Amino acid sequence: MNNSVTNTARLLWAGLRALLVLTLVTGVVYPLVVTGIAQAAFHDKANGSEIKSDGKVVGSSLIGQSYNLPLKKGQETPDAALKWFQGRPANGLGSNSINTRYSLILSGATNLAADNKVLIQQVKDAKAAVVKDNSVAGYTVEPSQVPADAVTSSGSGLDPAISSAYAELQVHRIAAKNHLSVDQVEKLVKDHTDGRTLGFIGEPQVNVLELNIALKELIKGS
Repeated sequence: MNNSVTNTARLLWAGLRALLVLTLVTGVVYPLVVTGIAQAAFHDKANGSEIKSDGKVVGSSLIGQSYNLPLKKGQETPDAALKWFQGRPANGLGSNSINTRYSLILSGATNLAADNKVLIQQVKDAKAAVVKDNSVAGYTVEPSQVPADAVTSSGSGLDPAISSAYAELQVHRIAAKNHLSVDQVEKLVKDHTDGRTLGFIGEPQVNVLELNIALKELIKGS
């Protein structure tokens, strides 16, 4: 009887020691090592690829933002703040109805087929808006000039970048709204255009948040 109790106690103690060691290794040591390596070797990415302006974090280079005016009384969809560069449409985004304390952005695609009437109308409406918004005195946008990313959302709806073609299409509007020269804004776009990854993957693109931060600084200095 005593031997049986002793053996049971030994097994329980051995099991407890194994639990404590595994908890220490997998729950404390391993996470600290991985976190330390990430902070040392990939500090920017480990912290969410944050973008700062005036010393404050204003967003992430991986997540797109909307640049809209405050909602007017009775308005359901806000108007675009046309003094800023606009990103891609975000038609697939859902609304946060669970955690109402924070304004969360939910990722999602429209899942509409290419021949879906709703999608076709969305594209037509978006193209008409792009033409109207970006046509200013002395510069008229033709529908054929509107690139695909100006009227369609990405698979996630959170694409932070636009094509260089869409950025250049907005140059005259940005110059007019902010009392800048077209040359100044064109240079701004050129300076913030990233080339193809490794020189051959993807297309040249412009991060909208980074571009608008640079635009803000240009406006201050003008």
